[in-house]
Amino acid sequence: MTEVVLFHHSQGLTPGVAAFADELRAAGHTVHTPDLFDGRTFGSLDEGQAYVERVGFGEITERGVRAAEPLPQDSVYVGFSLGVLPAQKLAQTRTGARGALLFHACIPVSEFGAAWPDRVPVQVHAKEDDPFFTEDADAARALVSASADGELFLYPGDQHLFADNSLPSYDPDAAKLLTQRAIEFLGSR
Repeated sequence: MTEVVLFHHSQGLTPGVAAFADELRAAGHTVHTPDLFDGRTFGSLDEGQAYVERVGFGEITERGVRAAEPLPQDSVYVGFSLGVLPAQKLAQTRTGARGALLFHACIPVSEFGAAWPDRVPVQVHAKEDDPFFTEDADAARALVSASADGELFLYPGDQHLFADNSLPSYDPDAAKLLTQRAIEFLGSR
């Protein structure tokens, strides 16, 4: 059993993010899902992004860091899109991190002021033509190269939040493969 801290995307802690967490729990893992938006959810990426811009990306990241403080340090940090910010920061800087699963996004390692730790495995998952991810693709390749145990998985298509089954962008085949790979990753930690 692995401790997992799972951070939601810019539409909030949607039923699809909760369903993904339940799949990880069904595989035997303990999954924590901090709500970085205090119960708010948004009907579109644009609405969620507008909220995040008002609050600030730095504040959202720090909300995630604060939410993880009372949780076990030896966790795997998982982020959906916006949730990659706190997930990657914690995996990169928190002592004891056991891994990172980054879905739909990746941040340059330099953003958090430290090199990627050799002992922290990472997987990045995205659609190869996702217009949001194309801006992050170089950062993802650099992160995977910097990690002693890193993998980049690109799926055909252009949907952004394809692993959230409560959104129109959901792709059941790609989401199933992503979930399978994530469960295998967690099982090896």
